Amino acid sequence: MTAADSGTETHTATCTCGSFRLKVRGAPERVYACACLECQKATGSAFAYRALYSKQAIVFDEGDKRRFRRITDTGRWMDQVFCPNCGTLIYMEAEVIEDKRVISIGCFGEPDFPRPASIFWSRRRHDWYQLDEDIVAVD
Repeated sequence: MTAADSGTETHTATCTCGSFRLKVRGAPERVYACACLECQKATGSAFAYRALYSKQAIVFDEGDKRRFRRITDTGRWMDQVFCPNCGTLIYMEAEVIEDKRVISIGCFGEPDFPRPASIFWSRRRHDWYQLDEDIVAVD
């Protein structure tokens, strides 16, 4: 994926077993990482690496999926959407951004996907992870 994406290029995210697919058109609105404790638990990693897309960018969304809804510290809902067969967390939806989907970048399988411009909850990141100068730490 390049900055020259014309908006007609498509990208397909799949779960590990391949039974769930989500296709989006164009470049993401934002690429970010999040090191909050909830993202660490949801991904089983030190942080989440995600791409924000408008729901209008979704070409198709097919296959079985399940939702895990949690209520945030501010009292709003946030859904983690995952494959019921393999457990892969495909995307997230949240009350504060109801017209968006936040897709797990690893599900695209594209090693040249843009790097994150920012990392949220950077104070929660693991000590071994040092930020590059151009990634904005948001706490």
